[in-house]
Amino acid sequence: MTAAQQLAQKSLYNGVAQLTEFITKGSLNRLAWLACVPLSLMGLGLFNLAAKAQETMEAAAPEISAAFLANNLWLLIATILVIFMNAGFAMVEAGMCRQKNAVNILSKNLFVFALAVSSYWLIGYSIMYGNAVANGWLYFNGLFFDPYVSPETIAEAGLVPTVDFLFQSAFAGTAATIVSGLVAERIKFGEFVIFSLVLTGIIYPISGSWQWNGGWLSEMGFIDFAGSSIVHSVGAWAGVVGAALLGPRIGKFLNGQAQAMPGHNMGIATLGCLVLWIGWYGFNPGSQLAMDQYVPFVAVTTTLAAAGGGIGAALLSKITSGKPDLTMIINGILAGLVSITAGCGNMTLVGSWVAGFIGGLIVVVSVGVLDGMGIDDPVGAFSVHGTCGIWGTLVIGLWGVEGMDMGAGGVPPAGIGLLNGGGFAQLGYQIVGVLAYGIWTVVTCFIAWKVIGAIFGGIRVTEDEELTGLDIGEHGMEAYPDFASSNS
Repeated sequence: MTAAQQLAQKSLYNGVAQLTEFITKGSLNRLAWLACVPLSLMGLGLFNLAAKAQETMEAAAPEISAAFLANNLWLLIATILVIFMNAGFAMVEAGMCRQKNAVNILSKNLFVFALAVSSYWLIGYSIMYGNAVANGWLYFNGLFFDPYVSPETIAEAGLVPTVDFLFQSAFAGTAATIVSGLVAERIKFGEFVIFSLVLTGIIYPISGSWQWNGGWLSEMGFIDFAGSSIVHSVGAWAGVVGAALLGPRIGKFLNGQAQAMPGHNMGIATLGCLVLWIGWYGFNPGSQLAMDQYVPFVAVTTTLAAAGGGIGAALLSKITSGKPDLTMIINGILAGLVSITAGCGNMTLVGSWVAGFIGGLIVVVSVGVLDGMGIDDPVGAFSVHGTCGIWGTLVIGLWGVEGMDMGAGGVPPAGIGLLNGGGFAQLGYQIVGVLAYGIWTVVTCFIAWKVIGAIFGGIRVTEDEELTGLDIGEHGMEAYPDFASSNS
Protein backbone atom coordinates (compact mmCIF):
# COMPACT_ATOMS: atom_id res chain seq x y z
CA MET A 1 0.00 0.00 0.00
CA THR A 2 1.35 3.39 -0.94
CA ALA A 3 1.89 6.21 1.53
CA ALA A 4 -0.98 8.16 -0.04
CA GLN A 5 -3.35 5.18 0.39
CA GLN A 6 -2.26 4.73 3.99
CA LEU A 7 -2.88 8.43 4.64
CA ALA A 8 -6.35 8.19 3.16
CA GLN A 9 -7.24 5.41 5.66
CA LYS A 10 -6.12 7.33 8.74
CA SER A 11 -8.44 9.29 10.93
CA LEU A 12 -8.28 13.09 10.82
CA TYR A 13 -6.07 13.18 13.92
CA ASN A 14 -3.70 10.45 12.73
CA GLY A 15 -3.76 11.86 9.22
CA VAL A 16 -1.95 14.99 10.36
CA ALA A 17 0.81 12.93 11.94
CA GLN A 18 1.04 10.71 8.87
CA LEU A 19 1.27 13.82 6.61
CA THR A 20 4.06 15.25 8.75
CA GLU A 21 5.95 11.97 8.59
CA PHE A 22 5.42 11.80 4.82
CA ILE A 23 6.95 15.28 4.35
CA THR A 24 9.82 15.15 6.86
CA LYS A 25 11.07 11.60 6.22
CA GLY A 26 10.78 11.61 2.47
CA SER A 27 13.20 12.69 -0.21
CA LEU A 28 14.96 16.04 -0.45
CA ASN A 29 12.24 17.17 -2.84
CA ARG A 30 9.74 16.81 -0.04
CA LEU A 31 11.97 18.72 2.38
CA ALA A 32 12.07 21.57 -0.11
CA TRP A 33 8.37 22.15 0.52
CA LEU A 34 9.20 23.07 4.12
CA ALA A 35 10.85 26.26 2.84
CA CYS A 36 7.42 27.44 1.73
CA VAL A 37 6.09 27.35 5.28
CA PRO A 38 7.89 30.45 6.65
CA LEU A 39 7.23 32.26 3.36
CA SER A 40 3.55 31.49 3.65
CA LEU A 41 3.45 32.63 7.25
CA MET A 42 5.29 35.84 6.36
CA GLY A 43 2.85 36.50 3.51
CA LEU A 44 -0.09 35.94 5.82
CA GLY A 45 1.46 38.33 8.34
CA LEU A 46 2.00 41.02 5.73
CA PHE A 47 -1.56 40.61 4.54
CA ASN A 48 -2.87 41.06 8.07
CA LEU A 49 -0.57 44.06 8.59
CA ALA A 50 -1.80 45.69 5.38
CA ALA A 51 -5.40 45.07 6.35
CA LYS A 52 -4.86 46.65 9.76
CA ALA A 53 -3.04 49.62 8.16
CA GLN A 54 -5.94 50.11 5.76
CA GLU A 55 -8.38 50.03 8.67
CA THR A 56 -6.24 52.63 10.47
CA MET A 57 -6.12 54.89 7.40
CA GLU A 58 -9.86 54.62 6.90
CA ALA A 59 -10.42 55.46 10.53
CA ALA A 60 -8.10 58.49 10.29
CA ALA A 61 -9.45 59.82 6.99
CA PRO A 62 -12.40 62.21 7.24
CA GLU A 63 -15.75 61.16 5.91
CA ILE A 64 -16.30 62.10 2.28
CA SER A 65 -18.97 64.74 2.25
CA ALA A 66 -21.57 65.57 -0.37
CA ALA A 67 -19.87 68.95 -0.90
CA PHE A 68 -16.53 67.25 -1.66
CA LEU A 69 -18.16 64.95 -4.20
CA ALA A 70 -20.21 67.74 -5.77
CA ASN A 71 -17.26 70.10 -6.13
CA ASN A 72 -15.00 67.53 -7.75
CA LEU A 73 -17.73 66.05 -9.93
CA TRP A 74 -18.73 69.50 -11.17
CA LEU A 75 -15.16 70.45 -12.03
CA LEU A 76 -14.68 67.16 -13.88
CA ILE A 77 -17.83 67.87 -15.93
CA ALA A 78 -16.66 71.44 -16.57
CA THR A 79 -13.28 70.09 -17.66
CA ILE A 80 -14.90 67.78 -20.19
CA LEU A 81 -16.87 70.72 -21.58
CA VAL A 82 -13.71 72.81 -21.96
CA ILE A 83 -11.85 69.92 -23.62
CA PHE A 84 -14.76 69.52 -26.03
CA MET A 85 -14.22 73.15 -27.06
CA ASN A 86 -11.30 71.84 -29.11
CA ALA A 87 -13.89 70.32 -31.45
CA GLY A 88 -15.61 73.70 -31.71
CA PHE A 89 -12.37 75.53 -32.51
CA ALA A 90 -11.50 72.90 -35.13
CA MET A 91 -14.89 73.17 -36.83
CA VAL A 92 -14.97 76.98 -36.85
CA GLU A 93 -11.44 77.25 -38.22
CA ALA A 94 -11.81 74.48 -40.80
CA GLY A 95 -15.18 75.74 -41.98
CA MET A 96 -13.97 79.32 -42.38
CA CYS A 97 -10.85 78.27 -44.31
CA ARG A 98 -10.45 76.64 -47.70
CA GLN A 99 -11.05 73.00 -48.49
CA LYS A 100 -7.43 72.30 -49.44
CA ASN A 101 -6.26 73.05 -45.88
CA ALA A 102 -8.98 71.25 -43.89
CA VAL A 103 -6.88 68.22 -42.87
CA ASN A 104 -4.05 70.48 -41.70
CA ILE A 105 -6.41 72.59 -39.58
CA LEU A 106 -8.16 69.59 -38.06
CA SER A 107 -4.79 67.98 -37.31
CA LYS A 108 -3.50 71.10 -35.54
CA ASN A 109 -6.61 71.51 -33.41
CA LEU A 110 -6.69 67.85 -32.43
CA PHE A 111 -2.97 67.46 -31.81
CA VAL A 112 -2.53 70.73 -29.94
CA PHE A 113 -4.48 69.43 -26.95
CA ALA A 114 -2.24 66.37 -26.72
CA LEU A 115 0.74 68.73 -26.79
CA ALA A 116 -0.76 71.08 -24.20
CA VAL A 117 -1.59 68.31 -21.73
CA SER A 118 1.89 66.80 -22.05
CA SER A 119 3.87 70.04 -21.66
CA TYR A 120 1.58 71.34 -18.93
CA TRP A 121 1.91 68.03 -17.06
CA LEU A 122 5.69 68.03 -17.43
CA ILE A 123 6.37 71.60 -16.27
CA GLY A 124 3.58 74.08 -17.00
CA TYR A 125 1.34 73.27 -14.03
CA SER A 126 4.31 73.46 -11.67
CA ILE A 127 5.29 76.88 -13.02
CA MET A 128 1.76 78.20 -12.80
CA TYR A 129 0.82 76.84 -9.37
CA GLY A 130 4.14 75.99 -7.73
CA ASN A 131 6.02 77.58 -4.86
CA ALA A 132 7.47 81.08 -5.16
CA VAL A 133 10.92 81.43 -6.71
CA ALA A 134 10.64 85.18 -7.25
CA ASN A 135 7.62 86.08 -5.15
CA GLY A 136 4.77 87.40 -7.24
CA TRP A 137 6.55 86.84 -10.55
CA LEU A 138 7.90 83.31 -10.89
CA TYR A 139 6.90 79.99 -9.34
CA PHE A 140 8.15 76.41 -9.60
CA ASN A 141 7.66 73.16 -7.76
CA GLY A 142 9.66 70.57 -9.69
CA LEU A 143 8.61 68.55 -12.70
CA PHE A 144 5.15 66.99 -12.92
CA PHE A 145 2.73 67.40 -10.00
CA ASP A 146 1.84 65.58 -6.82
CA PRO A 147 -1.54 63.76 -7.13
CA TYR A 148 -1.72 63.03 -3.37
CA VAL A 149 -5.12 63.76 -1.81
CA SER A 150 -4.67 64.95 1.77
CA PRO A 151 -7.23 64.41 4.55
CA GLU A 152 -7.52 68.20 4.79
CA THR A 153 -8.62 68.38 1.15
CA ILE A 154 -11.39 65.87 1.84
CA ALA A 155 -12.44 67.48 5.11
CA GLU A 156 -12.62 70.97 3.57
CA ALA A 157 -14.44 69.80 0.41
CA GLY A 158 -11.45 70.90 -1.69
CA LEU A 159 -10.43 69.86 -5.17
CA VAL A 160 -8.25 66.81 -5.66
CA PRO A 161 -5.01 67.71 -7.50
CA THR A 162 -5.72 65.48 -10.49
CA VAL A 163 -9.04 67.12 -11.41
CA ASP A 164 -7.58 70.58 -10.83
CA PHE A 165 -4.65 69.76 -13.13
CA LEU A 166 -6.98 68.45 -15.82
CA PHE A 167 -9.12 71.61 -15.70
CA GLN A 168 -6.12 73.91 -15.89
CA SER A 169 -4.52 71.93 -18.72
CA ALA A 170 -7.70 72.37 -20.76
CA PHE A 171 -7.27 76.15 -20.39
CA ALA A 172 -3.66 75.89 -21.55
CA GLY A 173 -4.84 73.99 -24.60
CA THR A 174 -7.34 76.74 -25.38
CA ALA A 175 -4.58 79.37 -25.49
CA ALA A 176 -2.62 77.29 -28.00
CA THR A 177 -5.68 76.55 -30.12
CA ILE A 178 -6.32 80.28 -30.59
CA VAL A 179 -2.89 80.57 -32.20
CA SER A 180 -3.89 77.99 -34.80
CA GLY A 181 -6.59 80.23 -36.26
CA LEU A 182 -4.27 83.18 -36.74
CA VAL A 183 -1.53 81.28 -38.57
CA ALA A 184 -3.86 79.04 -40.58
CA GLU A 185 -3.22 77.99 -44.18
CA ARG A 186 0.48 78.87 -44.34
CA ILE A 187 2.44 77.60 -41.33
CA LYS A 188 4.57 74.45 -41.17
CA PHE A 189 3.00 71.79 -38.99
CA GLY A 190 6.19 70.84 -37.12
CA GLU A 191 7.11 74.41 -36.28
CA PHE A 192 3.59 75.03 -34.97
CA VAL A 193 3.96 71.96 -32.76
CA ILE A 194 7.21 73.23 -31.23
CA PHE A 195 5.78 76.69 -30.60
CA SER A 196 2.71 75.19 -28.91
CA LEU A 197 4.95 73.26 -26.51
CA VAL A 198 6.83 76.45 -25.57
CA LEU A 199 3.62 78.45 -25.16
CA THR A 200 1.77 75.94 -22.98
CA GLY A 201 4.81 74.78 -21.02
CA ILE A 202 6.47 78.12 -20.21
CA ILE A 203 5.01 81.37 -21.59
CA TYR A 204 1.37 80.91 -20.62
CA PRO A 205 2.01 79.38 -17.16
CA ILE A 206 4.37 82.18 -16.07
CA SER A 207 1.87 84.92 -16.93
CA GLY A 208 -1.04 82.89 -15.54
CA SER A 209 0.66 82.66 -12.14
CA TRP A 210 0.65 86.45 -11.85
CA GLN A 211 -3.10 86.30 -11.25
CA TRP A 212 -4.24 82.77 -10.46
CA ASN A 213 -1.42 81.82 -8.08
CA GLY A 214 -1.58 84.97 -5.98
CA GLY A 215 1.02 86.80 -8.05
CA TRP A 216 1.64 90.54 -8.36
CA LEU A 217 -1.46 91.26 -10.46
CA SER A 218 -3.70 89.48 -7.97
CA GLU A 219 -2.11 91.36 -5.08
CA MET A 220 -2.65 94.65 -6.92
CA GLY A 221 -6.39 94.01 -7.33
CA PHE A 222 -6.59 92.99 -11.00
CA ILE A 223 -9.66 90.88 -11.85
CA ASP A 224 -9.86 88.19 -14.52
CA PHE A 225 -12.36 85.58 -13.34
CA ALA A 226 -11.97 83.02 -16.14
CA GLY A 227 -9.31 84.38 -18.47
CA SER A 228 -10.27 87.09 -20.98
CA SER A 229 -6.66 88.28 -20.72
CA ILE A 230 -4.90 85.30 -19.14
CA VAL A 231 -6.11 82.77 -21.71
CA HIS A 232 -7.74 84.53 -24.66
CA SER A 233 -5.58 87.60 -25.14
CA VAL A 234 -2.39 85.63 -24.47
CA GLY A 235 -3.36 83.16 -27.19
CA ALA A 236 -4.34 86.01 -29.52
CA TRP A 237 -1.13 88.00 -28.97
CA ALA A 238 0.94 84.84 -29.51
CA GLY A 239 -0.92 84.16 -32.74
CA VAL A 240 -0.83 87.69 -34.13
CA VAL A 241 2.95 87.82 -33.71
CA GLY A 242 3.19 84.60 -35.72
CA ALA A 243 0.77 85.93 -38.35
CA ALA A 244 2.78 89.14 -38.75
CA LEU A 245 6.03 87.20 -39.16
CA LEU A 246 4.46 84.75 -41.60
CA GLY A 247 2.92 87.44 -43.78
CA PRO A 248 -0.47 87.18 -45.50
CA ARG A 249 -1.67 84.23 -47.56
CA ILE A 250 -1.04 84.35 -51.27
CA GLY A 251 -3.85 86.38 -52.85
CA LYS A 252 -5.15 87.91 -49.62
CA PHE A 253 -4.13 91.45 -50.52
CA LEU A 254 -4.28 92.93 -54.02
CA ASN A 255 -3.00 96.47 -54.52
CA GLY A 256 -3.23 96.99 -50.80
CA GLN A 257 -6.88 95.91 -50.62
CA ALA A 258 -8.00 92.87 -48.66
CA GLN A 259 -9.65 90.21 -50.82
CA ALA A 260 -12.36 87.87 -49.58
CA MET A 261 -11.21 84.26 -49.23
CA PRO A 262 -14.47 82.47 -48.32
CA GLY A 263 -14.52 79.41 -46.13
CA HIS A 264 -15.54 76.12 -47.68
CA ASN A 265 -18.14 74.90 -45.18
CA MET A 266 -20.22 77.36 -43.18
CA GLY A 267 -22.35 74.50 -41.87
CA ILE A 268 -19.56 73.06 -39.72
CA ALA A 269 -18.41 76.57 -38.79
CA THR A 270 -21.88 77.29 -37.40
CA LEU A 271 -21.97 73.99 -35.56
CA GLY A 272 -18.51 74.76 -34.19
CA CYS A 273 -19.80 78.06 -32.82
CA LEU A 274 -22.59 76.27 -30.96
CA VAL A 275 -20.12 73.68 -29.61
CA LEU A 276 -17.96 76.53 -28.28
CA TRP A 277 -20.98 78.25 -26.73
CA ILE A 278 -21.88 75.06 -24.86
CA GLY A 279 -18.25 74.47 -23.91
CA TRP A 280 -18.10 77.93 -22.39
CA TYR A 281 -20.41 76.69 -19.62
CA GLY A 282 -17.42 74.70 -18.45
CA PHE A 283 -15.00 77.55 -19.05
CA ASN A 284 -16.77 80.28 -17.05
CA PRO A 285 -18.98 78.52 -14.46
CA GLY A 286 -16.24 75.93 -13.95
CA SER A 287 -13.86 78.71 -12.91
CA GLN A 288 -15.90 79.08 -9.73
CA LEU A 289 -14.01 75.87 -8.77
CA ALA A 290 -16.93 74.68 -6.65
CA MET A 291 -20.56 73.71 -7.08
CA ASP A 292 -22.38 76.46 -5.21
CA GLN A 293 -25.14 79.03 -5.63
CA TYR A 294 -22.98 81.22 -7.88
CA VAL A 295 -22.46 78.70 -10.69
CA PRO A 296 -25.87 79.29 -12.34
CA PHE A 297 -25.39 83.06 -12.02
CA VAL A 298 -22.14 82.85 -13.99
CA ALA A 299 -23.89 80.63 -16.55
CA VAL A 300 -26.58 83.29 -17.06
CA THR A 301 -24.11 86.20 -17.42
CA THR A 302 -22.24 84.06 -19.96
CA THR A 303 -25.42 83.35 -21.93
CA LEU A 304 -26.60 86.96 -22.00
CA ALA A 305 -23.22 88.22 -23.21
CA ALA A 306 -23.15 85.66 -26.02
CA ALA A 307 -26.66 86.66 -27.07
CA GLY A 308 -25.76 90.35 -26.99
CA GLY A 309 -22.61 89.71 -29.01
CA GLY A 310 -24.44 87.85 -31.76
CA ILE A 311 -27.07 90.59 -32.00
CA GLY A 312 -24.51 93.39 -32.05
CA ALA A 313 -22.41 91.80 -34.79
CA ALA A 314 -25.46 90.98 -36.92
CA LEU A 315 -26.76 94.56 -36.73
CA LEU A 316 -23.43 96.19 -37.55
CA SER A 317 -22.67 93.80 -40.42
CA LYS A 318 -26.13 94.56 -41.83
CA ILE A 319 -25.43 98.29 -41.61
CA THR A 320 -21.94 98.10 -43.12
CA SER A 321 -22.45 95.48 -45.84
CA GLY A 322 -26.17 95.61 -46.47
CA LYS A 323 -26.76 92.02 -45.37
CA PRO A 324 -26.22 90.15 -42.13
CA ASP A 325 -22.95 88.20 -42.48
CA LEU A 326 -22.99 84.68 -41.01
CA THR A 327 -19.26 84.76 -40.28
CA MET A 328 -19.79 87.96 -38.31
CA ILE A 329 -22.71 86.45 -36.39
CA ILE A 330 -20.49 83.49 -35.46
CA ASN A 331 -17.64 85.75 -34.42
CA GLY A 332 -20.07 88.09 -32.65
CA ILE A 333 -21.33 85.28 -30.41
CA LEU A 334 -17.77 84.23 -29.66
CA ALA A 335 -16.83 87.87 -29.05
CA GLY A 336 -19.65 88.17 -26.53
CA LEU A 337 -18.41 85.06 -24.74
CA VAL A 338 -14.84 86.39 -24.57
CA SER A 339 -16.14 89.81 -23.45
CA ILE A 340 -17.74 88.31 -20.34
CA THR A 341 -15.06 85.74 -19.47
CA ALA A 342 -13.09 88.10 -17.20
CA GLY A 343 -16.12 89.69 -15.56
CA CYS A 344 -18.69 86.87 -15.44
CA GLY A 345 -18.47 86.98 -11.65
CA ASN A 346 -18.37 90.77 -11.42
CA MET A 347 -21.21 91.89 -13.70
CA THR A 348 -24.90 92.42 -13.29
CA LEU A 349 -27.17 90.69 -15.78
CA VAL A 350 -27.84 93.93 -17.66
CA GLY A 351 -24.15 94.79 -17.61
CA SER A 352 -23.32 91.36 -19.04
CA TRP A 353 -25.64 91.74 -22.03
CA VAL A 354 -24.36 95.24 -22.78
CA ALA A 355 -20.74 94.08 -22.51
CA GLY A 356 -21.45 91.28 -25.00
CA PHE A 357 -23.37 93.59 -27.35
CA ILE A 358 -20.49 96.06 -27.49
CA GLY A 359 -18.10 93.14 -27.97
CA GLY A 360 -20.14 92.12 -31.03
CA LEU A 361 -19.76 95.62 -32.45
CA ILE A 362 -16.06 95.70 -31.67
CA VAL A 363 -15.30 92.42 -33.44
CA VAL A 364 -16.77 93.65 -36.73
CA VAL A 365 -14.72 96.84 -36.58
CA SER A 366 -11.59 94.98 -35.48
CA VAL A 367 -11.68 92.61 -38.47
CA GLY A 368 -11.62 95.61 -40.80
CA VAL A 369 -8.86 97.33 -38.87
CA LEU A 370 -6.64 94.24 -38.97
CA ASP A 371 -7.15 93.93 -42.72
CA GLY A 372 -6.22 97.60 -43.05
CA MET A 373 -2.98 96.92 -41.19
CA GLY A 374 -2.08 94.17 -43.66
CA ILE A 375 -2.30 91.37 -41.06
CA ASP A 376 -3.99 88.25 -42.41
CA ASP A 377 -6.21 86.65 -39.78
CA PRO A 378 -8.13 83.92 -41.68
CA VAL A 379 -10.87 83.38 -39.08
CA GLY A 380 -10.89 86.65 -37.13
CA ALA A 381 -9.22 85.01 -34.13
CA PHE A 382 -7.40 88.13 -32.94
CA SER A 383 -10.54 90.24 -33.21
CA VAL A 384 -12.49 87.69 -31.15
CA HIS A 385 -9.92 86.68 -28.55
CA GLY A 386 -7.49 89.59 -28.56
CA THR A 387 -9.53 92.74 -29.11
CA CYS A 388 -12.54 91.44 -27.19
CA GLY A 389 -10.27 89.87 -24.58
CA ILE A 390 -8.95 93.37 -23.89
CA TRP A 391 -12.48 94.78 -23.90
CA GLY A 392 -13.75 92.06 -21.55
CA THR A 393 -10.95 92.87 -19.12
CA LEU A 394 -11.45 96.64 -19.21
CA VAL A 395 -15.24 96.59 -18.92
CA ILE A 396 -14.92 95.43 -15.30
CA GLY A 397 -13.31 98.79 -14.56
CA LEU A 398 -16.22 100.58 -16.25
CA TRP A 399 -19.34 99.01 -14.73
CA GLY A 400 -18.15 96.01 -12.71
CA VAL A 401 -19.48 95.17 -9.25
CA GLU A 402 -17.81 93.60 -6.23
CA GLY A 403 -19.16 90.11 -6.78
CA MET A 404 -22.20 87.90 -7.17
CA ASP A 405 -23.57 88.14 -3.65
CA MET A 406 -26.75 90.24 -3.76
CA GLY A 407 -26.73 90.66 0.01
CA ALA A 408 -29.69 90.76 2.39
CA GLY A 409 -33.00 91.64 0.77
CA GLY A 410 -31.51 91.44 -2.71
CA VAL A 411 -29.44 94.59 -2.29
CA PRO A 412 -27.10 94.93 -5.30
CA PRO A 413 -23.37 94.59 -4.56
CA ALA A 414 -21.25 97.71 -4.41
CA GLY A 415 -19.87 99.04 -7.67
CA ILE A 416 -16.17 98.86 -8.41
CA GLY A 417 -16.35 100.24 -11.95
CA LEU A 418 -16.05 103.89 -12.85
CA LEU A 419 -19.65 104.22 -14.04
CA ASN A 420 -20.92 102.43 -10.92
CA GLY A 421 -19.33 104.91 -8.57
CA GLY A 422 -16.19 102.91 -7.95
CA GLY A 423 -13.76 105.52 -9.21
CA PHE A 424 -10.75 105.04 -11.45
CA ALA A 425 -8.86 102.53 -9.29
CA GLN A 426 -10.28 99.29 -10.73
CA LEU A 427 -10.05 100.60 -14.28
CA GLY A 428 -6.40 101.39 -13.64
CA TYR A 429 -5.75 97.87 -12.36
CA GLN A 430 -7.41 96.41 -15.44
CA ILE A 431 -5.35 98.60 -17.79
CA VAL A 432 -2.14 97.48 -16.08
CA GLY A 433 -3.17 93.85 -16.48
CA VAL A 434 -3.99 94.28 -20.17
CA LEU A 435 -0.63 95.92 -20.82
CA ALA A 436 1.27 93.33 -18.78
CA TYR A 437 -0.20 90.39 -20.68
CA GLY A 438 0.18 92.10 -24.04
CA ILE A 439 3.81 93.13 -23.57
CA TRP A 440 4.88 89.83 -22.00
CA THR A 441 3.29 87.71 -24.72
CA VAL A 442 4.43 89.81 -27.67
CA VAL A 443 8.05 89.92 -26.49
CA THR A 444 8.39 86.26 -25.49
CA CYS A 445 6.49 84.91 -28.50
CA PHE A 446 8.45 87.07 -30.93
CA ILE A 447 11.62 85.52 -29.53
CA ALA A 448 10.14 82.01 -29.65
CA TRP A 449 8.92 82.34 -33.25
CA LYS A 450 12.26 83.81 -34.37
CA VAL A 451 14.34 81.10 -32.70
CA ILE A 452 12.15 78.31 -34.10
CA GLY A 453 12.34 79.85 -37.57
CA ALA A 454 16.12 80.22 -37.37
CA ILE A 455 16.62 76.61 -36.29
CA PHE A 456 14.29 75.03 -38.84
CA GLY A 457 14.72 77.34 -41.82
CA GLY A 458 11.59 79.42 -41.46
CA ILE A 459 8.07 78.79 -40.23
CA ARG A 460 6.18 79.18 -43.51
CA VAL A 461 5.53 76.49 -46.09
CA THR A 462 6.79 76.92 -49.64
CA GLU A 463 4.75 78.78 -52.24
CA ASP A 464 4.02 75.55 -54.13
CA GLU A 465 2.80 73.84 -50.96
CA GLU A 466 0.56 76.78 -50.12
CA LEU A 467 -0.96 76.90 -53.60
CA THR A 468 -1.49 73.14 -53.68
CA GLY A 469 -2.81 73.08 -50.14
CA LEU A 470 -1.32 72.06 -46.81
CA ASP A 471 -3.36 68.86 -46.79
CA ILE A 472 -1.17 67.45 -49.56
CA GLY A 473 2.04 69.31 -48.74
CA GLU A 474 2.06 68.67 -44.99
CA HIS A 475 -0.03 65.51 -44.59
CA GLY A 476 -0.24 63.77 -47.97
CA MET A 477 -4.03 63.42 -47.83
CA GLU A 478 -7.26 65.25 -48.56
CA ALA A 479 -10.28 65.98 -46.39
CA TYR A 480 -12.74 65.13 -49.16
CA PRO A 481 -11.05 62.55 -51.44
CA ASP A 482 -14.34 61.44 -53.02
CA PHE A 483 -14.91 64.91 -54.48
CA ALA A 484 -13.02 66.56 -57.30
CA SER A 485 -9.75 68.01 -56.05
CA SER A 486 -9.75 71.79 -55.82
CA ASN A 487 -7.17 74.38 -54.90
CA SER A 488 -9.80 76.83 -53.70
